[in-house]
Parts: sequence; structure tokens; C-alpha cells
Amino acid sequence: MTSMSRARVARRIAAGAAYGGGGIGLAGAAAVGLLLAEAQLARRRVGNGTSPRVPNADGLYGRTCATPGQAPLRLTMLGDSTAAGQGVRRVGQTPGALLASGVAALAERPVELRTVAVPGAQSDDLDRQVTVALADPTRVPDICVIMVGANDVTHRMPPTRSVRYLSSAVRRLRTAGAEVVVGTCPDLGTIEPVRQPLRWLARRASRQLAAAQTIGVVEQGGRTVSLGDLLGPEFAANPRELFGPDSYHPSAEGYATAAMAVLPTVCAALGLWPAEEDRPDASRREGFLPVAKAAAEAVQEAGTEVTAAMPTGPRGPWALLKRRRRRRLPEVEPVTPSA
Repeated sequence: MTSMSRARVARRIAAGAAYGGGGIGLAGAAAVGLLLAEAQLARRRVGNGTSPRVPNADGLYGRTCATPGQAPLRLTMLGDSTAAGQGVRRVGQTPGALLASGVAALAERPVELRTVAVPGAQSDDLDRQVTVALADPTRVPDICVIMVGANDVTHRMPPTRSVRYLSSAVRRLRTAGAEVVVGTCPDLGTIEPVRQPLRWLARRASRQLAAAQTIGVVEQGGRTVSLGDLLGPEFAANPRELFGPDSYHPSAEGYATAAMAVLPTVCAALGLWPAEEDRPDASRREGFLPVAKAAAEAVQEAGTEVTAAMPTGPRGPWALLKRRRRRRLPEVEPVTPSA
């Protein structure tokens, strides 16, 4: 599929979400029987993707950076098991802890982490999660990171519905004053036990959803980062290393790889990234594009950021596509539980 075709499909899904349209079929009717048979086999081989517990990483990071009279930055994680950190055993291995520590180090300011993400959640749970995140109007998050979409694909939620729920969540958070970064739907074609043709169909469906998510998020004032194959070609090359024991959720190394890619966008949204790095670099194939084209380009390379640019253009809203350089994550300090 060409970049222009991908952009058209993403735009159609996003438009359907905006105007209440129905779902767009991501696989032909002739493939449905084979898809369902393969899905049953994959489910038996992968398992249900659960682990007995998800580490509770909520608390204060960067205590040594505290300045009297200066409140900590507030970071809230929303979405599914990827945002919660399912699949790892220690607090410091979760994406929330990694991002909170990274922001605290770059901002030289403590960061209070709160996680409302729920393993197994689909995008229709985001409304509830946002309500929890915004329950106290005096403690609105400075930055919210949402990772969602994989369960929408595996549970066959129509992509227009999925994008509609996500767009609404981003709009509510932005209206409340929070910056929003969304890690778009990961490439489910990288899940090791999944065989062809399900692997191809899963990759196609997840990438189409990721592109449509990008359009919906950017149009509501958020930023996206393509999770793709969980942010690195090494994920597909070394699945034993970057998948967790259940072969479905990321391992500690996988989450660290994802966090390193999301951190620059989180810091840019908070105004912490060097200004010279915000300018597009033509040598890195960065620049201003119609939002649908930027979304289609982003899903082809994990770690690509898309954010709103000029309000309108000859082909609708425009966006800035960035391929930010990843930063090494600082050591995660012991967490101080929130009061």
C-alpha cells in the first residue's frame, strides 16, 4: 500500500469517527473464517496475556530536585496494559516510572506519577479513566500519556469507534489544561506466536488504526508517537529479548526502549526539550505535511512524533513530523508513595 493510500484509509477512519460513521472493514469477508481460526490458535499459544500483578509505580520521583515552594510536575498514565506496565516485576521497569524519572532529570524538578491505566482496557474505557484523572480540579495533570489500541484490534472494535473514544479523551484532557501524548497502537504483527496470514492482517489492522489515531489526536491538540514494533527494529529481530515471558507483553528491555522514544515528545510537550531540536531537520526526513500524510508516514517508522502545525492547508489540517533523537533513561530511584 502506498503512502497516499494509507493516508486515505486513515482519513476515512478518522472522518468516520468524527461524524459517527460505521466501521471500515480491515479484512475481506473471504478471510474472516481463516482469521478466526488463526486467532483461536494464537490465543492458545500466546495465552491470555495476564500476569498475577502489575507493579504499583505511583508516587514521587526526583525528590532530590525539589525546590521549596515549587510543586511537582504531574504525570498521569492512561490506557491499557502497556501503559500500566504489565509483564514486568519491578516498579522501576514500568513505563510510568521510567518516564517520570526521565522528566524529573531533564526538568530538574520532582514528578508525581499517577497510573489510571487498566490491563485489558479498550478505548471505550478511556472516558472513565479521564474522569478519574480529572476528579480533583485542583490537581489537573501537567502531562498525560495514553497507550491504547491493541485490545481494540484483538477484540475487533470498529476503528471509527476506537478513534472516537480516543479523540474524546484527548479533547477532555486538553480542555482541562493537560498536555497529551499518545503512543499509538503497536504493531501486533510482531507478536511471535501469531502465524501468517493472521500476522499480516494484524499488522495491517494495527497500522491503520495507529494512523487514524494520529489524525484524531492531533486534531484535538495532542501529540502522537508511533509505537510500531514497540519502537525499534530490534523488537522483531530479538523477540525473545524484548517480549516478556508471556510472549505478548513487553519485557523490561522492551518497555525501556518504548520509554526512550516517548520521553522526548513528553518533554517537548512540557517545554523542556532544547528549542533547536524542535526545528524540522530535512536530513532526518522531518517537515510539515498534511495531517493524514504525516499519520501514514509515522506508522512506517516507530518512534516518529506527529504534532499539530498550521491550522489549515490546501488539503486540510497540517502537522509537523519529527524523528526525535532518543535519550538514555536515568536510573530509576526508589519511589515515594503518594499521600
